[in-house]
Amino acid sequence: MPEAQYDGGRAIAPTGGGGVMDLATAEGQTLEKAPAGPPGPGPGGRPRSLWSDAWHDLRRNPVFVIAALVILFLVVISIWPQLIASGSPLDCDLAKAQQGSRPGHPFGFDGQGCDVYTRTVYGARTSVTVGVCATLGVALLGSVLGGLAGFFGRAPDALLSRLTDVFFAIPVVLGGLVLLSVVTSNTVWPVIGFMVLLGWPQISRIARGSVITVKQNDYVQAARALGASSARLLLRHVLPNAVAPVIVVATIALGTYISLEATLSYLGVGLRPPTVSWGIDISAASPYIRNAPHMLLWPAGALAVTVLAFIMLGDAVRDALDPKLR
Repeated sequence: MPEAQYDGGRAIAPTGGGGVMDLATAEGQTLEKAPAGPPGPGPGGRPRSLWSDAWHDLRRNPVFVIAALVILFLVVISIWPQLIASGSPLDCDLAKAQQGSRPGHPFGFDGQGCDVYTRTVYGARTSVTVGVCATLGVALLGSVLGGLAGFFGRAPDALLSRLTDVFFAIPVVLGGLVLLSVVTSNTVWPVIGFMVLLGWPQISRIARGSVITVKQNDYVQAARALGASSARLLLRHVLPNAVAPVIVVATIALGTYISLEATLSYLGVGLRPPTVSWGIDISAASPYIRNAPHMLLWPAGALAVTVLAFIMLGDAVRDALDPKLR
């Protein structure tokens, strides 16, 4: 077999007809014609990112679909309760107090003669508002403080750790009884502020640990070696890869904040009448649970379904975003 020859540093090979072929040219043509490799799961054969891969799994998870539909329904009736409930939740008739179901009033009436169905529908607005606003405030404050402490370390990290230890030592319900008992406002903002005040340490611990793990990766160290500033490292490389655990914990905590609002309202230190709230209705119905159980069961059932939907949503998101579960 004829051997390959070298001409001016280029490799040439004999052809079947006695000629020669430039191996570099042949290699380039081969690379051009070679396929790009087996197509990956993403478009164009490229692998999907963590977020697109998570969304791909969530769309096929029946738990996520059911929880998302329930939450979407709750959000819609929170914004437009008149779509499924006519009348006002404050229209009451004492002559109908504690009466059961009747045409046009499927849930019966409460102790003041108010329609339980209408109050249950309108109570979703308060619960969803408190849960969403408290979660956003807790996630924002906790992520900023925990992310900065985990990224810079040293004195900021030590200070945040001691501060979170102090807040973790405060019982949530006891803290609500003390702080909210002196508030006279009937709006939802004092309750939201209390939840943010005592809820951020949990998110900050999660954010701190996630940032510490991510900043030790090779791509972060490479960017640092190339001269990237701390702000660029934090916003471009660390934050996008450290936010997943915060989203999971915040989604699950949203249902917890809704139940906490109902608990504080039940104890009389959260929301107060004339605000319509499931916790207020449960508190008002508890003395009549034997004679008129419908007054308690419907708002309590709505509260349980709402909290369960958000917990199921958080579990599904956690399973989709956690690579260890794949």
